[in-house]
Amino acid sequence: MTTSIRLGELVDRFGGQLTGSPEITVTGIAPLSEAGEQHITFLSNPKLRHQAAATQAAALILTQADFEQIGKDYAGICLIVPQPYVYFARAAQYFASLNAIPATTGVHPAAWVSPQAIVAATASIGANVSIDAEAVIGEHVVIKPGAVIGRGVVIGDNSLIHANVSIYDYCVLGQRCIVHSGAVIGADGFGFANEKGQWIKIPQTGRVLVGDDVEIGANTSIDRGALADTIIEEGVKLDNQIQIGHNCHIGAHTAMAGCVGVAGSAKIGKYCTFGGAAMVLGHLTIVDNVHISSASMVSRSILEPGQYTGFYPLAKNADWEKTAAIVRNLSGMREKMRYLEKTMKTLTEKDHE
Repeated sequence: MTTSIRLGELVDRFGGQLTGSPEITVTGIAPLSEAGEQHITFLSNPKLRHQAAATQAAALILTQADFEQIGKDYAGICLIVPQPYVYFARAAQYFASLNAIPATTGVHPAAWVSPQAIVAATASIGANVSIDAEAVIGEHVVIKPGAVIGRGVVIGDNSLIHANVSIYDYCVLGQRCIVHSGAVIGADGFGFANEKGQWIKIPQTGRVLVGDDVEIGANTSIDRGALADTIIEEGVKLDNQIQIGHNCHIGAHTAMAGCVGVAGSAKIGKYCTFGGAAMVLGHLTIVDNVHISSASMVSRSILEPGQYTGFYPLAKNADWEKTAAIVRNLSGMREKMRYLEKTMKTLTEKDHE
């Protein structure tokens, strides 16, 4: 089903300034190059102004600065806002909510729910879901087929658990969380003591505590704490295939792209971002508002906000091998430089005698 929305309705909900009739309707959002006369589109990158001016969309979301540059060339209606990308996100959520198929409340006949579990009447429990004793499932929670909810797990209101998610015993999720397929919350952390070459397992008795409005990507793993809890604060966004080690603490509204790895007991502040495949060693502290570039290795604590990068740029293999050889010899080169400096200093002192 396709739903038409008046531009005036978008303005009433999300604000903005229209340059044309609020009665014009649109049926969805599309990219600049693909938008048709029934779509609204957006311009968030000034480099695409020429493409925006030529788009066939009925309406264009853009900033005042972009409007002044291309408004006269664009044939449709402009919707002027401070942050087009944020506006697009909110409008897209609204379109999706209008076209979403409501979940069927109740427990599927093929699901298993312990008699000792508490499941809200408004929750939707899919086929082959398993919910163990003492679990508490909140209002309007949706759990898709095949998910496993352990003993004593708490899932807050309006959360969505996709198919084949595993949430281990006594972990807690806040309200409005989204957990994508294959994610594992609360598996044992990597804790072992070495005795004469043999590894002795350390029981992992902590939990994972997840705040409100957290999104956890497909096949992402968050380990339970060894003694204390692993904590993911509110608003955190984790992409697919991320590993969060035991006893980590991830601050509110931090976002991590795919394949990031965070070793155990790292403490990461609020409003941080991590590019894909960035790595954080264990027991480090990273303060608020730190931004780590993709593929960077964080090997020390970061105590000042800012952008940090730590990787070699891509090069031809032969050039990389030459650079690697130079790096291996830096220690010897440093000693030679010190010797030369000392020799030059001695000779200079003799010349002044």
